[in-house]
Amino acid sequence: MARVSQAHLDARRRQVLDGAARCFARNGFHATSMQDVLRESELSAGAVYRYFAGKEEIVAAIATEAFGVIRAAFAEAAATVPPPTPDVLLGRVLRAVFDQAPPEGDRQAFARLIVQVWTETLRNPALAAALDEGYTAMRAAWTGLVGSYRATGLMPPGPEADHVARTLIATAQGFIAQQALFGDADPAVVEDGLRALASMRTAPAPETP
Repeated sequence: MARVSQAHLDARRRQVLDGAARCFARNGFHATSMQDVLRESELSAGAVYRYFAGKEEIVAAIATEAFGVIRAAFAEAAATVPPPTPDVLLGRVLRAVFDQAPPEGDRQAFARLIVQVWTETLRNPALAAALDEGYTAMRAAWTGLVGSYRATGLMPPGPEADHVARTLIATAQGFIAQQALFGDADPAVVEDGLRALASMRTAPAPETP
């Protein structure tokens, strides 16, 4: 019997995940059946069940990949030396995330999938733990980034670095939610908006008579 290569096994597993991701993006996790996944992936039941015992395992695998993509994009951007300004960094992160969109390149469908993963963590303790771990790592990376900004004089002393880091993460999360709900949200929008906000100047206090 011919031995199946690891590359072949990896390709088939990828085929299952891509097919399931398309189904989940269209119909949601709970409205998608294993039969839907079989049809979309164009594989037999035996081939699919070779990799995953059921839909919950597929959901967990897709969620883990989504967490990993976002976490890696944040970590890579935060590790850049010297650190680019937040508008450049967030644009870079968001482009890296959406480069992982399904084969069809549908950014809105991929954003909807990410939002579904976030929602799924509210009922799945294992996914919630994975999200918490990833979020904690991102906060640490971006807290360090704020320290680099201050060390190089790009950002003056002020609020706690963790507060700034959480705000940057929230901006990225909000952009993904906009893409999921409304579509047509290019990362350049975030870059332009952040540049405009950063250019604001505090009005001088009125002189006392």
